Amino acid sequence: MAQKYFGTDGIRGIANAAITPELAMKVAQATGVMFQRGEYRHRAVIGKDTRLSGYMIENALVAGFTSVGIDVLLLGPVPTPAVALLTRSMRADVGVMISASHNRYEDNGIKLFGPDGFKLPDAIEAKIEAVLDQPSLLKLSKPADIGRAMRVEGDRARYIEFAKRTLKRNLTFDGLRIVVDCANGAAYKVAPEALWELGADVVSIGVEPDGFNINRDVGSTAPEALVKKVREVRADIGIALDGDADRVLIVDEAGKLVDGDQLMAAIAQSWNDDGRLSRPGIVATIMSNLGLERYLEGHGLSLARTAVGDRYVLEHMRQQGFNLGGEQSGHIILLDHCTTGDGLVAALQVMAIVKQQDKPVSQVCRRFDPVPQLLRNVRFKAGRPLADAGVARAIEDGREKLGKGGRLVVRASGTEPVIRVMGEGDKLDLVERVVDDVCAALTALAEAA
Repeated sequence: MAQKYFGTDGIRGIANAAITPELAMKVAQATGVMFQRGEYRHRAVIGKDTRLSGYMIENALVAGFTSVGIDVLLLGPVPTPAVALLTRSMRADVGVMISASHNRYEDNGIKLFGPDGFKLPDAIEAKIEAVLDQPSLLKLSKPADIGRAMRVEGDRARYIEFAKRTLKRNLTFDGLRIVVDCANGAAYKVAPEALWELGADVVSIGVEPDGFNINRDVGSTAPEALVKKVREVRADIGIALDGDADRVLIVDEAGKLVDGDQLMAAIAQSWNDDGRLSRPGIVATIMSNLGLERYLEGHGLSLARTAVGDRYVLEHMRQQGFNLGGEQSGHIILLDHCTTGDGLVAALQVMAIVKQQDKPVSQVCRRFDPVPQLLRNVRFKAGRPLADAGVARAIEDGREKLGKGGRLVVRASGTEPVIRVMGEGDKLDLVERVVDDVCAALTALAEAA
């Protein structure tokens, strides 16, 4: 069942419209009530990215948590995986990341983590929503029991040290010139510093946040700036993070982009060779390229597919015992090290393979030829377009045309008001016709609404 407030990655929307101070305060109050267990002083940690609205939402969350007796530790701008890490290591009862990830600055969101550092399951989110809709379930603290709020010092250093320790001891990146694009986001300090401490020659872009420029013409959703800089400085590798640094894309020494599917293939084969895969396979979503599946099968490895969203990848990994999974977009989950996607740690693992094999990034990270794949979005703000008979017929016809050698995935986005249409197969012209037909059916329905 679809939830009222939570999507595939927390609560997200336009700041001061969908994501208001009132909503943020109520979310904190409801979450605080949910995680009060026992008579000890409870605590929440709050991190954020660099959006202007982060200040407003942060203060509202502080008001909400402290009003129900929760102490608050403020981390400032840090990556989402740092919040997950510090929630667990600081023995907090709940962690909060204020971010809309790769979205533009006008958007913002609230991501919640449990005391184990994992994102909250649907069942817990549903309980929080029930409290949001029934204010009578809230119980404000007595004056003497109101929580305190304080800024945390050294949180970025703790995360940097953690990231470095995911590598083998004595491994350095001496001799590597790296361009890192931090998307003017949450990792603008920690990523360049971590890479420099590991011995790399670091060139940084997207490290001048002003509250408005997060993900604007930089980062993993706009890699052109990184491609240009890699070629300009003749770097060995380019690393593109997104606004909250939970995803990563790579640019090789020739300035060519490497997506999450290729990165998972590289890590999977390396870990399999080293005996580090907990199971002979990985977990990805229905959006990952068919070429990845075929590549893994050729190396005796399986590909388990889930619904779109790193939370569903992670859920399957935990249930079935996998330690590697992710998304084509660059969410890479390394369960031996992290409880959520971590762009920096994933990049470090790729660079470790580059150093170990002593080969160019283009050879290390390009493991298969992707099957032609086409993704288009159709904006649709109201109704249930996928239930329409005409749309359903177009989808069914498309799948019949592609046959067993292709795939057609049509789904509503969990973060934007669009329907995503993805087709893939060995014949690009056929894929284009199928995707065009489905998009035409959706567009006609949207225009008639």
